[in-house]
Amino acid sequence: MKFLFVFMDSQQLLNKLNSFNKNTLMETLDIEFIAIGEDYMTVSMPVNPNVHQPFGLLHGGASAALAETVGSSASAFLFADAKTQVIKGIELSINHVKSKKEGMVYATARPIHLGKTTHLLEVKIVDEEDRLISIAKLTNIVLPKK
Repeated sequence: MKFLFVFMDSQQLLNKLNSFNKNTLMETLDIEFIAIGEDYMTVSMPVNPNVHQPFGLLHGGASAALAETVGSSASAFLFADAKTQVIKGIELSINHVKSKKEGMVYATARPIHLGKTTHLLEVKIVDEEDRLISIAKLTNIVLPKK
């Protein structure tokens, strides 16, 4: 793993990533970084009125924000050289396959393709019982840091 903070273990990186959430959409949606491995990153988000659409269901936009958060973060902190590269999301496609009213959802990003200039990631969003809620494909561009 090419952690931005080279001397950190996984738990330290999770703590650091969660500290970046202050005053952001991730804080508003209560997104929390919960797991990191060699080829994946996982975040969680509670499903409650803060992320509901008017009919009391998980809002697709909240799911999209969850997918974008974990996919971009995985590219930036696991798969890019953070000293010389910056990651920017350029396309997100998401399919919602099951509704959710309450509880928790978990989004895990895994790479499909890690090229020199683009990263393509699959993000699966599941509930507490590992039922698929949404699936997304995220394309990130890898740019040199200026």
